[in-house]
Amino acid sequence: MTIDVTPHLNFRGTARAALEHYRSVFGGELTVATYGDLGSQDPAEADQVVFGQVVGPDGFRVMAYDVPAARPWSAGEDPFFVSVRGADPAEVTRYWERLADGATVLQPLGPSAWAPLYGMLTDPFGVTWVLDVAPGA
Repeated sequence: MTIDVTPHLNFRGTARAALEHYRSVFGGELTVATYGDLGSQDPAEADQVVFGQVVGPDGFRVMAYDVPAARPWSAGEDPFFVSVRGADPAEVTRYWERLADGATVLQPLGPSAWAPLYGMLTDPFGVTWVLDVAPGA
């Protein structure tokens, strides 16, 4: 039996932009269904994402949706990080460079005590990403 764990990110009105950004960084297939697609009668939320995901050819996967106005939502203070770990320093560096565009760099990508490369940033959508190269890779 195999199981996959996929980060599911919750937004308020910016899920589509976030998913498009992540697809531009990691590549892959973007799937989006809106509240309007499911028959919502609320014009303010019709174009918002009820289900969205990016699935990359290399196994990258992230899901996201827009929390409806009727439900409470808060971006919080660092409630989670999304970790991307690879074996190829050049590949991790490419992802870093794309994610860093418009982001706040919390720890520049570089060698660390536990990994050949490690970096942390918060993207324009408020999601904190940790990228590193697996030790011994």
